Amino acid sequence: MTCPRPPSKLAGMVRDSKTAGAGRPRRYALAGEAIDAPSLPAGLYLVATPIGNLGDISLRALQTLAAADVIACEDSRVTRKLTEHYGIATPLTPYHEHNAAEARPKLLARLGEGQAVALVSDAGTPLISDPGYKLVRAASDAGHAVVAVPGASAFLTALTAAGLPTDRFFFEGFLPPKQAGRQKRIAALAGIPATLVLFESGPRLPAALADLADGLGPRAAAICRELTKLHEEIRRGDLISLARHYETGAETRGEIVIVVAPPAEDAGTADDVDNLLRRALARVSVKDAVGEVALATGRPRREVYQRALALADSSGEKDGGNGAA
Repeated sequence: MTCPRPPSKLAGMVRDSKTAGAGRPRRYALAGEAIDAPSLPAGLYLVATPIGNLGDISLRALQTLAAADVIACEDSRVTRKLTEHYGIATPLTPYHEHNAAEARPKLLARLGEGQAVALVSDAGTPLISDPGYKLVRAASDAGHAVVAVPGASAFLTALTAAGLPTDRFFFEGFLPPKQAGRQKRIAALAGIPATLVLFESGPRLPAALADLADGLGPRAAAICRELTKLHEEIRRGDLISLARHYETGAETRGEIVIVVAPPAEDAGTADDVDNLLRRALARVSVKDAVGEVALATGRPRREVYQRALALADSSGEKDGGNGAA
Protein backbone atom coordinates (compact mmCIF):
# COMPACT_ATOMS: atom_id res chain seq x y z
CA MET A 1 0.00 0.00 0.00
CA THR A 2 1.16 3.51 -0.69
CA CYS A 3 0.18 6.79 0.90
CA PRO A 4 -1.28 9.75 -1.01
CA ARG A 5 1.34 11.67 -2.95
CA PRO A 6 2.65 14.85 -1.30
CA PRO A 7 1.52 18.17 -2.79
CA SER A 8 2.52 18.68 -6.40
CA LYS A 9 4.88 21.53 -5.51
CA LEU A 10 7.22 18.90 -4.04
CA ALA A 11 7.44 16.87 -7.25
CA GLY A 12 10.40 18.77 -8.62
CA MET A 13 12.53 18.38 -5.50
CA VAL A 14 14.99 15.47 -5.67
CA ARG A 15 17.29 14.22 -2.90
CA ASP A 16 21.01 14.00 -3.39
CA SER A 17 21.78 10.31 -2.81
CA LYS A 18 25.39 11.12 -1.86
CA THR A 19 24.21 13.00 1.20
CA ALA A 20 21.01 11.11 1.88
CA GLY A 21 22.46 7.88 3.23
CA ALA A 22 22.20 5.84 0.03
CA GLY A 23 22.25 2.09 0.60
CA ARG A 24 20.29 2.08 3.86
CA PRO A 25 17.18 -0.09 3.60
CA ARG A 26 14.16 2.21 3.50
CA ARG A 27 11.46 -0.06 4.76
CA TYR A 28 9.25 -0.81 7.71
CA ALA A 29 7.70 -4.00 9.05
CA LEU A 30 4.05 -4.89 9.64
CA ALA A 31 2.94 -8.27 10.97
CA GLY A 32 6.43 -9.62 10.35
CA GLU A 33 6.47 -8.55 6.70
CA ALA A 34 9.05 -6.04 5.45
CA ILE A 35 7.53 -3.35 3.25
CA ASP A 36 9.51 -0.96 1.08
CA ALA A 37 8.67 2.71 1.67
CA PRO A 38 7.99 4.91 -1.37
CA SER A 39 10.69 7.50 -2.07
CA LEU A 40 10.22 10.79 -0.30
CA PRO A 41 10.77 14.24 -1.86
CA ALA A 42 13.03 16.63 0.01
CA GLY A 43 11.43 18.65 2.79
CA LEU A 44 10.59 18.84 6.47
CA TYR A 45 7.96 16.30 7.55
CA LEU A 46 6.06 16.80 10.82
CA VAL A 47 5.09 13.28 11.81
CA ALA A 48 2.57 12.51 14.55
CA THR A 49 3.46 9.45 16.63
CA PRO A 50 1.42 7.40 19.15
CA ILE A 51 0.71 8.91 22.57
CA GLY A 52 0.93 5.49 24.20
CA ASN A 53 -0.33 2.52 22.22
CA LEU A 54 2.18 1.84 19.42
CA GLY A 55 -0.67 0.60 17.23
CA ASP A 56 -1.96 4.16 16.92
CA ILE A 57 0.32 5.14 14.04
CA SER A 58 -0.72 5.68 10.45
CA LEU A 59 0.67 3.86 7.43
CA ARG A 60 1.69 7.21 6.00
CA ALA A 61 3.66 8.00 9.17
CA LEU A 62 5.49 4.66 8.92
CA GLN A 63 6.30 5.24 5.27
CA THR A 64 7.57 8.74 6.00
CA LEU A 65 9.76 7.69 8.92
CA ALA A 66 11.22 4.79 6.93
CA ALA A 67 11.93 6.87 3.81
CA ALA A 68 13.32 9.96 5.56
CA ASP A 69 17.06 10.56 5.64
CA VAL A 70 17.00 11.43 9.33
CA ILE A 71 14.48 11.63 12.18
CA ALA A 72 14.84 14.64 14.49
CA CYS A 73 13.43 13.67 17.89
CA GLU A 74 13.24 14.93 21.46
CA ASP A 75 14.60 11.78 23.12
CA SER A 76 16.19 9.09 20.97
CA ARG A 77 15.46 6.46 23.64
CA VAL A 78 11.73 7.10 23.30
CA THR A 79 11.66 7.31 19.51
CA ARG A 80 13.90 4.24 19.13
CA LYS A 81 11.23 2.10 20.82
CA LEU A 82 8.87 3.09 18.01
CA THR A 83 11.35 2.66 15.15
CA GLU A 84 12.60 -0.69 16.42
CA HIS A 85 9.03 -1.92 16.88
CA TYR A 86 8.35 -1.27 13.20
CA GLY A 87 11.78 -2.26 11.86
CA ILE A 88 12.74 1.25 10.77
CA ALA A 89 16.48 1.87 10.38
CA THR A 90 16.42 5.65 9.78
CA PRO A 91 19.11 7.38 11.88
CA LEU A 92 17.96 9.57 14.78
CA THR A 93 19.29 12.98 15.78
CA PRO A 94 18.29 14.99 18.89
CA TYR A 95 16.22 18.14 18.53
CA HIS A 96 14.77 19.57 21.75
CA GLU A 97 14.46 22.86 23.61
CA HIS A 98 17.94 22.59 25.13
CA ASN A 99 19.87 22.02 21.89
CA ALA A 100 17.58 23.64 19.32
CA ALA A 101 19.78 26.69 18.66
CA GLU A 102 22.72 24.41 17.81
CA ALA A 103 20.78 21.65 16.06
CA ARG A 104 18.50 23.82 13.91
CA PRO A 105 21.21 25.05 11.47
CA LYS A 106 22.37 21.47 10.95
CA LEU A 107 18.86 20.33 10.05
CA LEU A 108 18.44 23.30 7.73
CA ALA A 109 21.73 22.37 6.07
CA ARG A 110 20.39 18.85 5.48
CA LEU A 111 17.30 20.34 3.85
CA GLY A 112 19.55 22.52 1.72
CA GLU A 113 21.36 19.37 0.52
CA GLY A 114 18.05 17.95 -0.69
CA GLN A 115 17.35 15.61 2.21
CA ALA A 116 14.02 14.61 3.73
CA VAL A 117 13.94 15.38 7.46
CA ALA A 118 11.22 13.96 9.71
CA LEU A 119 10.44 15.78 12.96
CA VAL A 120 8.72 13.91 15.81
CA SER A 121 7.97 14.60 19.45
CA ASP A 122 8.17 12.00 22.20
CA ALA A 123 4.44 11.39 21.76
CA GLY A 124 1.63 12.85 19.72
CA THR A 125 1.73 15.67 17.21
CA PRO A 126 4.92 17.74 16.94
CA LEU A 127 4.80 21.39 18.02
CA ILE A 128 1.77 20.84 20.34
CA SER A 129 3.35 21.90 23.64
CA ASP A 130 6.66 20.71 22.17
CA PRO A 131 9.61 22.45 20.47
CA GLY A 132 9.69 22.81 16.71
CA TYR A 133 7.91 25.92 15.46
CA LYS A 134 11.18 27.83 14.96
CA LEU A 135 12.47 25.02 12.77
CA VAL A 136 9.25 25.02 10.75
CA ARG A 137 9.41 28.79 10.31
CA ALA A 138 13.10 28.74 9.34
CA ALA A 139 12.57 25.91 6.86
CA SER A 140 9.61 27.68 5.29
CA ASP A 141 11.46 30.99 5.11
CA ALA A 142 14.33 29.21 3.34
CA GLY A 143 11.95 27.88 0.71
CA HIS A 144 11.88 24.27 1.85
CA ALA A 145 8.66 22.27 1.74
CA VAL A 146 6.96 21.64 5.07
CA VAL A 147 4.53 18.71 5.15
CA ALA A 148 2.33 17.67 8.10
CA VAL A 149 1.65 13.94 8.53
CA PRO A 150 -1.32 13.96 10.95
CA GLY A 151 -2.11 11.44 13.63
CA ALA A 152 -2.47 11.03 17.39
CA SER A 153 -2.89 14.04 19.70
CA ALA A 154 -3.26 13.78 23.46
CA PHE A 155 -5.41 16.87 23.89
CA LEU A 156 -7.85 15.90 21.11
CA THR A 157 -8.09 12.35 22.47
CA ALA A 158 -8.92 13.69 25.93
CA LEU A 159 -11.38 16.26 24.57
CA THR A 160 -13.39 13.66 22.69
CA ALA A 161 -13.45 11.21 25.63
CA ALA A 162 -14.26 13.71 28.38
CA GLY A 163 -17.98 14.00 27.66
CA LEU A 164 -17.88 17.81 27.66
CA PRO A 165 -18.81 20.28 24.91
CA THR A 166 -16.52 20.00 21.87
CA ASP A 167 -18.00 22.65 19.58
CA ARG A 168 -15.60 25.27 20.96
CA PHE A 169 -12.45 24.60 22.96
CA PHE A 170 -9.32 26.40 24.14
CA PHE A 171 -6.02 24.55 24.44
CA GLU A 172 -3.94 26.08 27.24
CA GLY A 173 -1.12 23.56 27.59
CA PHE A 174 0.70 23.61 30.93
CA LEU A 175 -0.30 26.09 33.64
CA PRO A 176 2.53 28.00 35.39
CA PRO A 177 4.27 25.77 37.96
CA LYS A 178 4.21 28.34 40.78
CA GLN A 179 0.93 29.01 42.58
CA ALA A 180 0.83 32.80 42.14
CA GLY A 181 1.35 32.57 38.40
CA ARG A 182 -1.05 29.64 38.13
CA GLN A 183 -3.84 31.46 39.96
CA LYS A 184 -3.37 34.56 37.82
CA ARG A 185 -3.57 32.52 34.64
CA ILE A 186 -6.66 30.64 35.83
CA ALA A 187 -8.37 33.97 36.51
CA ALA A 188 -7.64 34.97 32.92
CA LEU A 189 -9.09 31.68 31.65
CA ALA A 190 -12.26 31.92 33.73
CA GLY A 191 -14.27 33.98 31.26
CA ILE A 192 -13.34 32.13 28.06
CA PRO A 193 -16.62 30.74 26.62
CA ALA A 194 -15.15 27.38 25.63
CA THR A 195 -14.11 24.03 27.03
CA LEU A 196 -10.60 24.29 28.47
CA VAL A 197 -7.94 21.64 27.77
CA LEU A 198 -4.77 21.65 29.88
CA PHE A 199 -1.72 19.46 30.37
CA GLU A 200 -0.37 18.75 33.85
CA SER A 201 2.29 16.61 35.47
CA GLY A 202 1.40 14.06 38.11
CA PRO A 203 3.20 15.71 41.04
CA ARG A 204 1.51 19.07 40.36
CA LEU A 205 -1.99 17.72 39.67
CA PRO A 206 -3.45 18.11 43.22
CA ALA A 207 -2.26 21.72 43.54
CA ALA A 208 -3.42 22.60 40.04
CA LEU A 209 -6.88 21.12 40.68
CA ALA A 210 -7.17 23.00 43.97
CA ASP A 211 -6.43 26.28 42.21
CA LEU A 212 -8.78 25.45 39.34
CA ALA A 213 -11.57 24.67 41.80
CA ASP A 214 -10.88 27.90 43.68
CA GLY A 215 -10.79 30.00 40.53
CA LEU A 216 -13.50 28.36 38.41
CA GLY A 217 -15.84 26.86 41.00
CA PRO A 218 -17.68 23.53 40.60
CA ARG A 219 -17.47 23.27 36.82
CA ALA A 220 -17.76 19.81 35.26
CA ALA A 221 -14.36 18.37 34.39
CA ALA A 222 -12.49 15.21 33.46
CA ILE A 223 -9.02 14.01 34.39
CA CYS A 224 -7.61 11.88 31.58
CA ARG A 225 -4.53 9.91 32.59
CA GLU A 226 -2.33 7.50 30.62
CA LEU A 227 -4.56 7.70 27.53
CA THR A 228 -4.34 4.67 25.18
CA LYS A 229 -2.03 2.88 27.64
CA LEU A 230 -2.63 -0.20 29.79
CA HIS A 231 -3.65 1.80 32.87
CA GLU A 232 -5.79 4.41 31.10
CA GLU A 233 -8.07 6.31 33.47
CA ILE A 234 -10.76 8.91 32.79
CA ARG A 235 -12.28 10.32 35.97
CA ARG A 236 -15.22 12.68 35.59
CA GLY A 237 -16.81 14.98 38.16
CA ASP A 238 -16.77 18.63 39.15
CA LEU A 239 -13.56 20.49 39.91
CA ILE A 240 -14.19 20.67 43.64
CA SER A 241 -14.84 16.93 44.05
CA LEU A 242 -11.93 16.07 41.75
CA ALA A 243 -9.60 18.31 43.75
CA ARG A 244 -10.64 16.53 46.95
CA HIS A 245 -10.10 13.13 45.34
CA TYR A 246 -6.55 13.82 44.22
CA GLU A 247 -5.47 15.57 47.41
CA THR A 248 -6.03 12.31 49.29
CA GLY A 249 -3.21 10.44 47.55
CA ALA A 250 -5.00 9.06 44.47
CA GLU A 251 -2.78 7.78 41.66
CA THR A 252 -1.27 10.62 39.60
CA ARG A 253 1.54 8.90 37.73
CA GLY A 254 1.75 9.24 33.97
CA GLU A 255 0.70 11.75 31.34
CA ILE A 256 -2.34 13.82 32.35
CA VAL A 257 -4.83 15.99 30.46
CA ILE A 258 -7.40 18.11 32.32
CA VAL A 259 -10.61 19.01 30.47
CA VAL A 260 -12.89 21.66 32.04
CA ALA A 261 -16.39 22.62 30.93
CA PRO A 262 -17.03 26.18 29.72
CA PRO A 263 -18.64 28.72 32.06
CA ALA A 264 -22.41 28.67 32.35
CA GLU A 265 -24.22 30.84 29.82
CA ASP A 266 -25.21 33.29 32.55
CA ALA A 267 -21.60 33.68 33.76
CA GLY A 268 -20.56 37.26 34.21
CA THR A 269 -23.55 38.30 36.33
CA ALA A 270 -23.07 40.50 39.38
CA ASP A 271 -23.03 37.43 41.61
CA ASP A 272 -20.31 35.81 39.47
CA VAL A 273 -18.20 38.96 39.65
CA ASP A 274 -18.63 39.10 43.42
CA ASN A 275 -17.68 35.45 43.84
CA LEU A 276 -14.56 35.85 41.73
CA LEU A 277 -13.65 39.02 43.61
CA ARG A 278 -14.03 37.34 47.00
CA ARG A 279 -11.62 34.58 45.96
CA ALA A 280 -9.15 37.07 44.51
CA LEU A 281 -9.32 39.46 47.47
CA ALA A 282 -8.46 36.60 49.80
CA ARG A 283 -4.99 36.39 48.27
CA VAL A 284 -4.11 39.66 46.47
CA SER A 285 -4.63 43.40 46.80
CA VAL A 286 -7.77 45.19 45.62
CA LYS A 287 -5.96 46.55 42.59
CA ASP A 288 -4.67 43.13 41.52
CA ALA A 289 -8.02 41.50 42.21
CA VAL A 290 -9.78 44.06 40.03
CA GLY A 291 -7.35 43.42 37.18
CA GLU A 292 -7.80 39.64 37.34
CA VAL A 293 -11.61 39.72 37.50
CA ALA A 294 -12.00 42.39 34.81
CA LEU A 295 -9.85 40.31 32.49
CA ALA A 296 -11.70 37.10 33.31
CA THR A 297 -15.24 38.49 32.95
CA GLY A 298 -14.83 41.22 30.37
CA ARG A 299 -16.51 43.71 32.70
CA PRO A 300 -15.23 47.31 32.79
CA ARG A 301 -12.46 47.81 35.35
CA ARG A 302 -14.29 50.75 36.95
CA GLU A 303 -17.41 48.62 37.51
CA VAL A 304 -15.35 45.78 38.98
CA TYR A 305 -13.45 48.25 41.16
CA GLN A 306 -16.69 49.61 42.65
CA ARG A 307 -17.83 46.07 43.44
CA ALA A 308 -14.44 45.32 45.03
CA LEU A 309 -14.71 48.42 47.25
CA ALA A 310 -18.21 47.43 48.32
CA LEU A 311 -17.07 43.91 49.19
CA ALA A 312 -14.02 45.19 51.07
CA ASP A 313 -16.18 47.66 53.04
CA SER A 314 -18.76 45.00 53.87
CA SER A 315 -16.03 42.74 55.25
CA GLY A 316 -14.46 45.55 57.26
CA GLU A 317 -11.32 45.70 55.09
CA LYS A 318 -9.68 48.89 53.89
CA ASP A 319 -8.55 49.58 50.36
CA GLY A 320 -4.83 48.96 50.17
CA GLY A 321 -4.66 49.94 46.50
CA ASN A 322 -4.37 53.33 44.87
CA GLY A 323 -7.67 53.67 43.05
CA ALA A 324 -9.15 52.31 39.85
CA ALA A 325 -6.89 52.04 36.85
